[in-house]
Amino acid sequence: MNRDADGRAGGVRARVPLRLGLAGGGTDLSPYCDEFGGAVLNVTIDRYAYAFIEPSEDGRLHFCAPDIGEEESFAPDMAGIDASRLLLHAGVARRFARQFRDGSLPPVRITSFVDAPPGSGLGSSSALVVALVEAFRTYLGVPLGPYDVAGVAFEVERLELGLAGGKQDQYAASFGGMNFIEFLANDRVIVNPLRVPASVLNELELSLVICFSGVSRSSERIIEEQQRRLHAPGTDAVASMHQLKADALEMKDALLRGEILRLASILNRSWEAKKRTAAGISTSGIEALRDAAMGAGALGGKVSGAGGGGFLMFVVPPTRRVAVIGALRDAGGTAGGVHFTNDGAESWRT
Repeated sequence: MNRDADGRAGGVRARVPLRLGLAGGGTDLSPYCDEFGGAVLNVTIDRYAYAFIEPSEDGRLHFCAPDIGEEESFAPDMAGIDASRLLLHAGVARRFARQFRDGSLPPVRITSFVDAPPGSGLGSSSALVVALVEAFRTYLGVPLGPYDVAGVAFEVERLELGLAGGKQDQYAASFGGMNFIEFLANDRVIVNPLRVPASVLNELELSLVICFSGVSRSSERIIEEQQRRLHAPGTDAVASMHQLKADALEMKDALLRGEILRLASILNRSWEAKKRTAAGISTSGIEALRDAAMGAGALGGKVSGAGGGGFLMFVVPPTRRVAVIGALRDAGGTAGGVHFTNDGAESWRT
């Protein structure tokens, strides 16, 4: 019988929710948040990243990602792991081996998949890293809380692997729910769960339509340009970031007051500010989908994530929900509703 790292039979499963970036996205990037402080409002939704860990039958370390058709095998002493094509799996495995296992891992099979394509704008890559960290945390019995899980995921993805991006996705995935998250100097992060009345959340959920543009994009080029422009002369990148942060604060106020329609104007203003932070955030395809939604009755909308593709989100009058979804589908998008979730990273033994 296969046994886990503590000698118990079975393995571990973890799931972590993806998120919609409602406001403030981009202000969680360095150097902006280090100098000015960032603020983001996001909510997790019922799409997940999954990671499973189970004892390996052949004494080797396996990485499996069936949703992207990848599978690899290594010795438990990690020999050859630097050549892994599954960077996120390898990065988390190296971190736990180095920090908690004296440089090696027990022979295990690590399997993952995500309910959204890479480059979706729903924080899927970071959610996958959080899922892998959460699965290892439970499998190896490591005492990490939600802030620790998010912090380890951020360090692996951004610092150790050098993948460009901010901090909001890891904390949204780890904590779950509707959060106003502050990013301060010296890597301080404060997650503020919002106590939004259930009636307001229900109305907001009914008023949101999301649409996949059909284009998965790498956010790294856009993010790197945003970071360069922050200190480049003759740009309004800093002013645009200030606007995005102010929009996060205003959207928090609107939600707590139950003013759903006010969210639409904030989304529109944020979309215009976001487009000024880097080239390529909007495309002709994105604008065509946005025009279709607005023409069918949507009140406001923007992309979720860095831009260039992925998912768009719209605030619509509930009576126009079906019409907006139909118009987006006619324009070539994959549109539908969304449900919020309250829970963050979860794991359990099998």
